[in-house]
Amino acid sequence: MKVRADILRTYQTLHTWTGITTSLLLFIGFFAGALVMFAPEIDRWATSPEKHMPAIEAGQYDELLQKVLQAYPKAADNVTLHFDKSLSPVSWYEHGNGRGLALDEVKWHGTLNSDGELVTQLVPVNTLSAMLDMLHRTAGIIGEIDHHQAGIFVLGIAAFAYFIALVSGVIFLLPTLVKRFQSLRRDGERKRFWLDGHNLLGIASLPFHIVIAITVTVFAYHDLFYGGLSQLYGDKPLFPRNEPSKIERNLADLPKVSELVAKVEAHAPGYAVSYIRYGNLTKPIASASVGVVNEQQLMRGALNDYVFINPYTFEIASSSAAHPDQNIWAKLVSTFFSLHFGSYGGDLGRWAYFLMGLAGAGLFYSGNILWLEKRRNKGVKQTRSYKVMGALTVGVSLGALMGIATVFASNKWLTLMTESINQAYLFLYYMSFFSVVVSAFVYGPARTAIYGLKLLALLCVMVPVTSFIAAVIPGTDLWTPNSLEAVLVEVVSSLFGLFFWLLSKHIVNRALQNEPGSIWYLKESTMTSEISARHSV
Repeated sequence: MKVRADILRTYQTLHTWTGITTSLLLFIGFFAGALVMFAPEIDRWATSPEKHMPAIEAGQYDELLQKVLQAYPKAADNVTLHFDKSLSPVSWYEHGNGRGLALDEVKWHGTLNSDGELVTQLVPVNTLSAMLDMLHRTAGIIGEIDHHQAGIFVLGIAAFAYFIALVSGVIFLLPTLVKRFQSLRRDGERKRFWLDGHNLLGIASLPFHIVIAITVTVFAYHDLFYGGLSQLYGDKPLFPRNEPSKIERNLADLPKVSELVAKVEAHAPGYAVSYIRYGNLTKPIASASVGVVNEQQLMRGALNDYVFINPYTFEIASSSAAHPDQNIWAKLVSTFFSLHFGSYGGDLGRWAYFLMGLAGAGLFYSGNILWLEKRRNKGVKQTRSYKVMGALTVGVSLGALMGIATVFASNKWLTLMTESINQAYLFLYYMSFFSVVVSAFVYGPARTAIYGLKLLALLCVMVPVTSFIAAVIPGTDLWTPNSLEAVLVEVVSSLFGLFFWLLSKHIVNRALQNEPGSIWYLKESTMTSEISARHSV
């Protein structure tokens, strides 16, 4: 396909600058987002099994709920029944509400023992997955704008620019798309390999990236979109509102849990109830939010669909689950959210999104490296922009990885030292992140990458090593994985460690062979001599 040269240059310039200005933010968002695909598994891995209460039989939930409401009247405001056997059968917040990243939330967990007696314990909420989700949505940018995290708006702008980069990149790649799509040229200049790899990652996952770019932009600025629509609707509400009930509620009139489950399952055939969250049970505004799962459907939430129902009358207020009466707009919204969250296809779908998220992070990193390779001058002297972008590329990407790995490696040890584990998570992440960024500017990208990747690999390996220590020294109060999902968290961490260790060895070789002036080149120094000595042995 032939396209005029001036048009190609225009789109190439547009692609380059929209990509280079957003890539590092998107790198953090994509890598953290890949991990968030397994948020429930990560939280269970990060929490001692002693904090979870034993499961009960399906027929015991009515008895459990009544005993909780009698012993803890405050639970009537917000209490959740969990039907997932890996979670405590019932929980409610003593402090907090489970929305966003709250560092001081405390939650009651409860179950019934073998004698049918209520057993409870108060547990601080572990927010490891919530912290990862915060990084995914904000790239770690601190601050608020109008009670919203500032990073959400910044990442929304980055996502819009990212969409422009995708479109412009496809256009200027069209003339050579068929010829170069599956080629990875290792001969000739190094930038050819980076160019081919970058193009392969981008084109192979283009639909995924388009979906993510559009959905992130809409998620970030949906309030503005609604505000614009309100100018058309005037005083008429955008969404239908039911008149608030004035009927006084009595807990003695609360129908059985099994009846509510049957009503929801009849409303949404093929779905299984995963939880029921009761709210304001003693007030006229009593409600129940029911999580329902059907892996064969595109689900509205990250883990499930929702059915909002009156727990006393069983009147359904709204539902995102696929059902015979669902209108086209509800289906479109569910599809929109589901394509971003990857909440379809079960575990296979989650693993696919996990891998595509990692590939997306690789796409942004390779784009920056390609920019640096193309703009490197011959000789030692380089422009300031080249040096700054080189330090930022290594510092920000490696810093984000180091921060996340530090939190995972220290998780179980933190439980022995502090009750404020969530504050410790944030402190360790930002301390590690900024230490690597500063190192990249002070010691240079190459040296920071070599030593940083080795440390990163050790941190990843510390995750299973900690479990090994817990197994051989039981008195440490550490714990070992008690489920396949927890084991997989440690296996994946070990694979990351192996990858980062091999990558550090690759950069060592590259530092010895590269030309002066490259960000990967090391001047004659003690470190260079040590590396050369090792290779000559």
